[in-house]
Amino acid sequence: MSANQAIRFLAGTKKNPLGTLQLQCHVKPGASRVREGVLAVTDEVIELCVAAQAREGEANKAVVKLISEVLDTPKSEIQISRGMKSRDKTVVVSGVKGAEDEAVKRVEDALRKAVES
Repeated sequence: MSANQAIRFLAGTKKNPLGTLQLQCHVKPGASRVREGVLAVTDEVIELCVAAQAREGEANKAVVKLISEVLDTPKSEIQISRGMKSRDKTVVVSGVKGAEDEAVKRVEDALRKAVES
């Protein structure tokens, strides 16, 4: 298993062979549009800034949209499983192909690339 606890891989089953990724995120809502995006990726958490305010699910929708764009994954494959009313969220990405190490590395690389840009 990867040492990175911010990104966890859950293997698929015989019925559904595609895996699932759990991303531990800390969200900063209400950021300026210029700062919107992935702020940092550590071993414990992925820090995100979104311009949307934390009311009526606006920030949650912005988080799903941001993760979708960064990982080039359809929004329908992404949902928030924990922390709907918290800055600390668990975001689930379903339909992940590949082995655990390969999938985690691919997602981690995409997130780190987003931090640099």
